[in-house]
Amino acid sequence: MIHINEKTLQDLEFPTVLYQVSEYCITPLGNEKALQISPYRTKEELMDSLQLTNEYLSSFYNDNRIPNHSFDTIEKEIKLLKIENTYLEVFSLRKIAAISVTSNEIITFLKKFEEYYPGLSSYASHIEVTKIIIEKINGIVDRFGDIKNSASPLLADLRQSINNVKGKINQSFVTALNTYHGLDYLDDIRESVIENRRVLAVKSMYRRKVKGNIMGSSKTGSIVYMEPEATLQYTRELNNLEYEEKEEIIRILKEVTNFIRPFTGLLKKYLDFLIEIDVISAKAKYAQSMNAILPEITEARSMFIRDAYHPLLYLTNKAKKAETFPQTITLEEDKRIIVISGPNAGGKSITLKTVGLLQVMLQSGLLIPVHERSSICLFDRILSDIGDNQSIENHLSTYSYRLKQMNYFLKKCNRNTLFLIDEFGTGSDPELGGALAETFLEEFYHREAFGIITTHYSNLKILANELPHMLNANMLFDERTLEPLFKLVIGQAGSSFTFEVAQKNGIPYGLINRAKKKIERSKVRFDATIAKLQKERSKLEKTGQSLKLNEKKKIEEADRLEEINSKIQKKLESYQELYDSNQRLIYLGQKVNDLAEKYFENKQKRDLMGELFKMVQIENSKRKKVSPKEKKAVKAKEKQVKQEVEQAVTVIREKKKEVKKKAIERPKPKPILKIGDRVRMNDGRAIGSIDKIEKNKAIVNYGIFTTNVSLDELELVEAVKKN
Repeated sequence: MIHINEKTLQDLEFPTVLYQVSEYCITPLGNEKALQISPYRTKEELMDSLQLTNEYLSSFYNDNRIPNHSFDTIEKEIKLLKIENTYLEVFSLRKIAAISVTSNEIITFLKKFEEYYPGLSSYASHIEVTKIIIEKINGIVDRFGDIKNSASPLLADLRQSINNVKGKINQSFVTALNTYHGLDYLDDIRESVIENRRVLAVKSMYRRKVKGNIMGSSKTGSIVYMEPEATLQYTRELNNLEYEEKEEIIRILKEVTNFIRPFTGLLKKYLDFLIEIDVISAKAKYAQSMNAILPEITEARSMFIRDAYHPLLYLTNKAKKAETFPQTITLEEDKRIIVISGPNAGGKSITLKTVGLLQVMLQSGLLIPVHERSSICLFDRILSDIGDNQSIENHLSTYSYRLKQMNYFLKKCNRNTLFLIDEFGTGSDPELGGALAETFLEEFYHREAFGIITTHYSNLKILANELPHMLNANMLFDERTLEPLFKLVIGQAGSSFTFEVAQKNGIPYGLINRAKKKIERSKVRFDATIAKLQKERSKLEKTGQSLKLNEKKKIEEADRLEEINSKIQKKLESYQELYDSNQRLIYLGQKVNDLAEKYFENKQKRDLMGELFKMVQIENSKRKKVSPKEKKAVKAKEKQVKQEVEQAVTVIREKKKEVKKKAIERPKPKPILKIGDRVRMNDGRAIGSIDKIEKNKAIVNYGIFTTNVSLDELELVEAVKKN
């Protein structure tokens, strides 16, 4: 039984890999499941998962591409189907039909191309393919999501009756409209719509003379909206029919739901199948992004990873168009443990993490970026001690925490274990800590475990040189420039280049010589880790200051944006007030124009004066009494807003003039018009077709009339199609 604990996954940044994989999922449920990927407990499950991902990856490179698997979740619908006497709405039925179609297409495709996708075909073969659900739903729901008239004879009759009654309502309404309009009882707008019903716009003074039901009134009270009495009876009949239609639709939905209910288990299988396909597809796309493959899984206790890349580092560098250096590592029975040494920043930790992360990924069913001739064995446990090991929660120092980790290693470590330890032995006095680390390493060695460690301790390097199945290794550095070469060399320990680095940085040679003599006399006064910790603390302090500065800038920016937003809101309110005022003036102007036209026809001064006086009284009733000072302030505000609007309009007009000027300077060649072309007049909306062209003029047919228009006044909408 394979078991890899959560700490190892965190140390190796496996959750970051899962997040990157989940980003390739196209459904929320797939995304959620991808984040829950973990190492498989048995080899059989693991091999099946790897095969499915590898087959899906191969579909990207052949002509038989697996069909799209996008779907909307039907989790809620499945829950409802399990409850008696419930029914599904139309949108739920459409989702069920869609997920059934998608599942059937993929399952049928995999069966057809079983030779290409044997694993996927076998995985899908236990799921039934049926069109019964799809045909049943499509039989009652149209492509627009409405219940079809043919869903039941009663529904068809009801909808025909509804259409007939609607016709009678419109006919009776038009009759009433013409009658009361002829009597001048209606306002200029004549009619409106309230609560989805057509109503007459009756002048309030005539509301008692119009028979019907009052549905509302205008804000000013000058108009009363009434439904004519003639349409009321038909409206009640329509309401009854619509209620019966709704009841019949519910009955149909219940019938279809009861038909689908026995297929609940199959629908759950469809959903689970498509979620799994989404995750497999995401793993395949992730593999494609870094040229990952399925290496040979060997039964022998050996690991040979050739040209291996750290996935996270590779993708980061790929985005930056920077080079990533691959590593080649071999672990086998007679070379079980590798001790990597050398100066910091040479790539020791990345090499160790690369091996661990690739092993965890592979044992979780993910393909890995290695050479195709690589071979890997499986481990029952992967133990890691990487990174900052201080335990703030338990108030433990780095060394205390590492001792607890080593105790855990001693309990779990055996011949089927891979252990990974970064900076082995650090955290205590170099001599005493190094001695204890050496003892631990000997114990792991005698238990025949596989492992990789990084260290600066000389005694561990010596131990690796003495024991037959343990190897030293180092990350190459250019000894002249002291630049890392990011290449692992097996067989010899690495130098820390302590004195070389000191000399490169300008330390006097005399002082370096004195230091060397002190080491020879074994009088080490400072631990090398102090300098490293001080550098880290300095870096953290700088980072903290930078974060505080960024936070302050963000707060200032937020305040500035809030102030701008407030100003914009006030301007919008002012513009709205100006707009409302102008609309009222336009309305009054229209009323005065109507009165002037009426006076022009009948020359009745008394009627004219009465109407004008009445209009003035109505307007004055809306006004509020204000002091001269307040009146002056309002006028000043209105003047300011008008000036701002005029300035804005002027700017827009100038821009339009420039655009128009440029268009005139660069006129487009006018197309040659032909008989049958669909055209419209310049700046017009109506579209017609050319019936005839004579002497630079065309006869344009608009359907209900034709007109003779100059060809220069026409613009082409759609050219006639050639046979």
